[in-house]
Amino acid sequence: MKVIFMGTPDFAVPVLRGLADSEEHEVTAVITQPDKARGRSGKLVYTPVKELAVECGIPVYTPKRVKDSEFVNKLKEIPCDVIVVVAFGQILSKEILTMPQYGCVNVHASLLPRWRGSAPMQWAILSGDKKTGLTTMQMDEGIDTGDMLLRREVDIEPEDTGESLHDKLAALGSGLLLETLKRLQEGNLVPQPQKDEESTYAKMLTKELGRIQWDRDAAEIERYIRGLNSWPGAYTRFREKTLKLWKAQVVSEDILPEDAFSIQACPGMITAVDKESITVQTGKGYLRILELQLEGKKKMDTASFLRGVTIEKAEMLG
Repeated sequence: MKVIFMGTPDFAVPVLRGLADSEEHEVTAVITQPDKARGRSGKLVYTPVKELAVECGIPVYTPKRVKDSEFVNKLKEIPCDVIVVVAFGQILSKEILTMPQYGCVNVHASLLPRWRGSAPMQWAILSGDKKTGLTTMQMDEGIDTGDMLLRREVDIEPEDTGESLHDKLAALGSGLLLETLKRLQEGNLVPQPQKDEESTYAKMLTKELGRIQWDRDAAEIERYIRGLNSWPGAYTRFREKTLKLWKAQVVSEDILPEDAFSIQACPGMITAVDKESITVQTGKGYLRILELQLEGKKKMDTASFLRGVTIEKAEMLG
């Protein structure tokens, strides 16, 4: 197949790599988001997908609006049997969706219809899902509403973070996409409509989402710490500075020292400190902080942090 590839971030790179290395397919063009200025210098930086496309010698286009008529006319000139879309970041028009013989195939990071939207991997962890995966989908004009083609399921392990789950799913994307294209070409793949009533929306992540609300359940806070790792990160306030929490553990009362109950604790209060951890009262249960990062400092385990900072029981976070 002749393939136009549309994608932008790191997540899309393994799929493009798989297509570029495939003997069965030819990537005739890569469409990605415009270069962005980074850092104080304002230097323009390629998207991860553009970096790979340039390395592979594939023509690259970076339209501000892929739906503009001028660019649509350009697309029509590029040989194409199918458009593959992976985390592109722009909405395609009906004209583009119906342009190729095999339409537009999207690789989406959830088991559709669960978690439509922009942050499905993170919301799967935040919500306590036990499984997630990838779905290839025949795109339509809705947001992740098209008919499903193939799915690949993975377990969400207790230690999985947003970052680790991203890497797991990204590694599976190429194989699933190549299998989907093969079966589409052979004509033995039957698209399955989604059940809209079973769908949930994975809204965009914001920095404010990472602010820890200590009156929540300890298990929920722990999921937020994992799910929002690496961005935006879960954070609180400590001595008028921002304190990011990178690893934590829900603990039960029976393993806490007896003096942890000598104070009338409220959510956000430090109830116990040992050589390796800080334990905090939540709205329900206790959370032991194992890895953190104080504003202006590097990420470190709590044991290292406590060698340089003395924390008193009954101090407040948040």
